[in-house]
Amino acid sequence: MRLSILDQSVWVAGRGQDDAIRDTLDLAVFAEGLGYHRFWVSEHHALPTIVGTAPEVLMAAIASRTTRIRIGSAGVMLPHYAALKVAEQFRVLDALAPGRIDLGVGRAPGSDGRTARLLNPNVAGNPDDFPQQVQELIAWTRGLPAHGVPAHPLPPEGSGLARAPDVWMLGSSDYGAQLAAHLGLPYAFAYFFMDGQGVEQALHLYRTLYRPSDRHPAPRATICVWALLADTDAEAQRQALSRDRWRLDRARGRLGPLRWPDEIAATGFDEMEQQQLAPMRARSFVGSAATVGAKLRALAAELQLDELVVNTWATDPAVRRHSYALLAREFKLAP
Repeated sequence: MRLSILDQSVWVAGRGQDDAIRDTLDLAVFAEGLGYHRFWVSEHHALPTIVGTAPEVLMAAIASRTTRIRIGSAGVMLPHYAALKVAEQFRVLDALAPGRIDLGVGRAPGSDGRTARLLNPNVAGNPDDFPQQVQELIAWTRGLPAHGVPAHPLPPEGSGLARAPDVWMLGSSDYGAQLAAHLGLPYAFAYFFMDGQGVEQALHLYRTLYRPSDRHPAPRATICVWALLADTDAEAQRQALSRDRWRLDRARGRLGPLRWPDEIAATGFDEMEQQQLAPMRARSFVGSAATVGAKLRALAAELQLDELVVNTWATDPAVRRHSYALLAREFKLAP
């Protein structure tokens, strides 16, 4: 089983947003030392809790501080941008970290409609254009011309295919699964978005409809889960209070930094909130290494996966690192 990480640069109450960005860089180095396979960073806009807005910039910084771990975007929200520019950025990243770059793309805005228009006021961003954008992106990242325009910088010596960034399709619905299958791309399902709802259908469609490509002759899928480990189940559940509170508040339109678990424990949850949290907690991956390890192995076996991507939020960076270290030890990752 390969394990990878998705980090979103989460803002913590009482700390600066810039701290979250620097913590992402430190975590990438830490993850490489533990033996994680990939380290992906996300793109969100106008969401106070998640301050990772520019994955390509973060990836360049991570590339300068690591040597082995794959680095990726999860993902670039392609409708905001020109595919050629994205391809050029990621070919530069490939020059900085040869053979280690994953280019994950998504169709969702990663923001509200007003912010989406501000990100690209000159383009309507018609979702129907997304499949064509992805095909153009694939060509340009591989040094092939699209619309008669070559990609820059120039392709590396030998086969451009061998050194091109690896394009992944990201999604949380059937649409992304079917498009990934049609284009012969690896597919990552955002399991943590909706506690896994729709994952079986999406993976079934992806595998059933898959059309082999030159780079990926067979389907390759993973999912991203949210998990938090601690030395005991009780301690993990206490640390997870921060995200529990955030999920309830976000559903009510209250957005802000991640709050500390002691503060949340002091105020608690009312009866209605407890009812809302119950099904979320039942499907969560929170607990000791043995508890979470057993759940993740069962899920991977059920979905026939050989790689999982893990996302962990915690107010204390040390708690988050300990969680990832426990998980690495549980799955016997090679440092």
